[in-house]
Amino acid sequence: MRDIKTFIQDFGWPRIIIFIFLIVLFILAPVVGVRLDASISDVLNRFGQYAILVLALVPMIQAGCGLNFGLALGMIAGLLGSTLSMQFELRGFIGFFGAVALALPFSVLFGWIYGLLLNRVRGEEMTIGMYVGFSVVMIMCIMWLVLPYSNPQMVWGFAGKGLRTTISTEGYWLKILNNFLAIRIGQFFVFPTGLVLFVALCCYLVWLFLRSKTGTAMTAVGSNPDFARASGVNADKMRLISTIMSTFLGAVGIIVYEQSFGFIQLYTAPNAMVFPAIAAILIGGASVNKASMANVIIGTLLFQGLLTMTPSVINSILQTDMSEVIRMIVSNGIILYALTRKTKVTK
Repeated sequence: MRDIKTFIQDFGWPRIIIFIFLIVLFILAPVVGVRLDASISDVLNRFGQYAILVLALVPMIQAGCGLNFGLALGMIAGLLGSTLSMQFELRGFIGFFGAVALALPFSVLFGWIYGLLLNRVRGEEMTIGMYVGFSVVMIMCIMWLVLPYSNPQMVWGFAGKGLRTTISTEGYWLKILNNFLAIRIGQFFVFPTGLVLFVALCCYLVWLFLRSKTGTAMTAVGSNPDFARASGVNADKMRLISTIMSTFLGAVGIIVYEQSFGFIQLYTAPNAMVFPAIAAILIGGASVNKASMANVIIGTLLFQGLLTMTPSVINSILQTDMSEVIRMIVSNGIILYALTRKTKVTK
C-alpha cells in the first residue's frame, strides 16, 4: 500500500489521469473504426520526431537556467545545417549527418552568445530566452530571403532566389532514420527502428555526460550554486556549456524532425515548436531545476500520444473531420496545464 502511495506521489495524479485517458483512447479506437496498429505506429513516429527537441531542454534545466524558451535558436542552427546540406546536394546518411555537422558550428556560436547573455541576466533566463528566440526567428525571416542559396528545389521559382516556406526532403534524406532497420507488421504498422535507436543513443549520451565530472559540476550549479562556487566550480562556465549543449541538441532535434516529417519548415515555424517541447518535459515530471531522461521519454509519449489519438477517435465518434481543431485544443490545453504547473513550482 505504501509503495502504491509513493508511486502516485512521485508520478503525480495529473500524469496518471493523462495516462489513463490515453489508454481509454487506445481501447476506444478499434470500437469506433480507428485502426489500432496504424495509431500505435503514428505515435511511435511522432515520439521519435519530437523526443530530441524535448531532450534539448535537459542541460539548461540541470544547470539552473530554467526552461529554454530560446530553443528556437538551436532550431535555426539546425535549419541552416539542413538547408546547406541540400544546397551541397548531400543525400542519404551523408546528407543527414552532413546536416548535423554543418549545424554544429552555428550551434556553438549561437549557444555561446546566448549563454553569455543569460549569464548577465541571471534569474530572468526564461523571459530573456523567449525574446531572444522570437527575435532571431524574425531576423532569419529576412535572411532566408537574401542568403545566396541556388538549389532550384529550395528557392522560389518565380524569383530564382529566396528560400521557400517549406522544402521537401524527398530525394535527399527523407525518413532516412525511420526506414533504417524498420520492422513492418501487416499493412499499417511500421516500427521506426532507426529513429527510436537514434533517440535512445542521444538520451544515453546525455545521460552519460550528466554523470561525468563536467556534468556533475553542471548539476551542482543548478542545485546549489553557492555550494558549487565554494567547491571551486565556475558557475558561469557550466551555464555556458549547458546553453551550447542545449542549442546543439535543438539543432539535431529539428533535423531529426525534418527527415521524419518530410519537409524543412522555415520562417516563423520554429516559434510554434518551442512550447510543445516545454509542455512535454513538464508533463513528464520535470521541474524548472531538475529533469531526467525518464521525464523526456514519458512526457513526449504522453503529449504526442494524446495529440495523435484524440483527433482520430473523436472524429470517428462525431463522424466529422475536425482533426486540426481538436489537435489545437488538446495541444494548447496541455501546454496551459504544463505552464501552470511550472508557475506553481517556481513560487
